[in-house]
Amino acid sequence: MTILGTENSSEVIDFELIKNLTVAEAKAVDQLIVNELSSDVILINQMSHYIIGSGGKRLRPMLLLLAAKALGKVSDNHLVLAAVIEFIHTATLLHDDVVDESDLRRGKESANAVWGNAASVLVGDYLYSSAFQMMVRTNNMRVMEILSTTTTAIAEGEVLQLLNCNNPDTTEAKYLEVIARKTAILFSAATRLAAVIAETDKKTEEALALYGQQLGVAFQLIDDALDYKSTTEDLGKNLGDDLAEGKPTLPLIYAISHGTESQAKIVIDAIKQGSREAFNQVYDIVIATNAIEYTEKCADEAAQKAVTALACLPESESKSALISLAKFSVQRDH
Repeated sequence: MTILGTENSSEVIDFELIKNLTVAEAKAVDQLIVNELSSDVILINQMSHYIIGSGGKRLRPMLLLLAAKALGKVSDNHLVLAAVIEFIHTATLLHDDVVDESDLRRGKESANAVWGNAASVLVGDYLYSSAFQMMVRTNNMRVMEILSTTTTAIAEGEVLQLLNCNNPDTTEAKYLEVIARKTAILFSAATRLAAVIAETDKKTEEALALYGQQLGVAFQLIDDALDYKSTTEDLGKNLGDDLAEGKPTLPLIYAISHGTESQAKIVIDAIKQGSREAFNQVYDIVIATNAIEYTEKCADEAAQKAVTALACLPESESKSALISLAKFSVQRDH
């Protein structure tokens, strides 16, 4: 099988071709997830299965599996850690939706909209605890160190984002710091862990960690752009959510600094007020200032850094898939 887009960066990437490379391993991970979600507390079962079974690309565990295959083979510990990564990601989604007061996730009602905020926070905590319980099975202190550092950084990123909310003075550098901690670090942990379990040399481990980090940055920046160019159906959440929450994402930061004084004031006021009502006006300004193009350019640069980081890996179908995944991250429309 040939992965699309490995030679021509403008060629459309078929995500399903990439996904098919790890289909057998992904089924094993899914079975692990089902087994670990078995609790005698009925609400935990209901909510956990609801959020984990609600779709999504399973991108982070797939990253770990692809990296493991690129390094030689997928071991049982790789499978366990792929499930751990998905549990951590799912826990952050549950907590995010409470903090952001979101009512839509992956095109369905969010868990907090169905069961309430208290249940969402507590089940998110349960998933975090389950993740740490599982990772102990690897009997590897380096794994524990990476994942504890990662979850701490994610929490710090969430707090930094909260501090930036309704603050139109947030700089591009401060925003990039947030997404590096909040989003990109879990991508980086996934690919780094593949190297740690495979017992690679330090250079390879750092290269894969850099790949994951830059891929995560590209992925989040495209999410920012899609909030102004996608549809609710494709995106699986309400357009303008970031604006309604007063989040100064990169398109807004760029629009403020490159728009006219009157345009900047409209965007600044919308961020301060967390106003969905101003979405149409802000949308027009984002388009007029080429803020989407700038955000996509930054995402392209991050994706290219991700691809470059893979130079130390031997050629393989899995390496080609990782390259294609970086390109897909900036081509996607949802």
